[in-house]
Amino acid sequence: MAEGYPRESKVYQSERHGMLSILDMLNYFEEKGTKRVTDLHIKVGIPPLYRMDGSLVRLKGPPVTPELAEKLIYPMLSDRCLERFRSGYHVDCSHRLGSIQFRINVFKENDGICAAIRGLSLNIPPVEEIGFPNEVWSDIVDQRNGLVLVTGVAGSGKSTTIASLIDRINEEYAHRIITLEDPIEYIYQQKRSAISQRELGKDVDSFANGLRAVLREDPNVILVGEMRDLETITMTLMAAETGHLVFSTLHTRDAAGTINRILDFFPEGRQSDVVRSQLSLGLRYIICQKLIPRKDRKGRVAAMEILNNNQACANLIRAGKIEQIYSQLQTRTRDRSDERMITAEKHLNRLVEEGTIEESDALRWANSLKDFIMEREHGRDSDDKPD
Repeated sequence: MAEGYPRESKVYQSERHGMLSILDMLNYFEEKGTKRVTDLHIKVGIPPLYRMDGSLVRLKGPPVTPELAEKLIYPMLSDRCLERFRSGYHVDCSHRLGSIQFRINVFKENDGICAAIRGLSLNIPPVEEIGFPNEVWSDIVDQRNGLVLVTGVAGSGKSTTIASLIDRINEEYAHRIITLEDPIEYIYQQKRSAISQRELGKDVDSFANGLRAVLREDPNVILVGEMRDLETITMTLMAAETGHLVFSTLHTRDAAGTINRILDFFPEGRQSDVVRSQLSLGLRYIICQKLIPRKDRKGRVAAMEILNNNQACANLIRAGKIEQIYSQLQTRTRDRSDERMITAEKHLNRLVEEGTIEESDALRWANSLKDFIMEREHGRDSDDKPD
């Protein structure tokens, strides 16, 4: 922690719990569980807020002042991170407390300093509990090379899904696994595999430079925390092409949009047959996910769109016919390794039919309202047919 800012100092006067320290606020994650309480936001001008079951809930107490913000936020930063923050505009770091690893982003804004704190349990959930709509996860775990992308908005559970897949590989195979993260989130135990985790700003200066080094470190599996620029995407595709299994993330909402987003990073003159061919050959799976409130409002459940880049999809990518990808997701749904695809709308409909989520929430989260309504009508038509 930063010198002179003890975590135990009780500095915030709440109405229900008396004086609280930042340590007390972080302990709430463990008390309620990180599946329900995912984030803590500290912002000048309003009381601290928790994100519980996807919604923001304010602590009952006075607004945070600039001085109080420093007393709550700085104890979570090392001296090195505090120096980086004071000399820049924001800093990413991690902080471990008990059985929870916290991912922290501290930034400057008009009212003062802010912090967005994400809590991640050190206990990586089994892949069977993630919420996959089929057994595609077993195909992914058995892959030996290629690119697996997990996409979605911030807070959609991308890190947890990747961690569960990597941890299952860790249990079943003697692989060399190297991660590049910003910051380190889940902490992996050394099981059958040997795992090295590297953090940007601490162990490596950038994803691209880290990838260059990783390729000389004899990895079987590589995690690139985020494909956020052209250089990182180029290096990630190259790693996937050269015999490594690579996991990464993007902030996209559907499979076709993910492919277009990757291609859009390249200057127009480079979006040629070569780039599309490289992506068609290297890509293995795209998992686009959202976290939807459960019907009983006790936690959230994953809704996924899954692309298995089989020969038909690869041909569409190579030919630049990305708009036809969705039809593959709609039709290649059988539970066999060369298919196992699903649209977000089909998975949402399945969750509604199972009674897991409300139809109104599914409507709100569907990528295509028309396609979701068609899924609902198709399900009702099937129910009306005689046995």
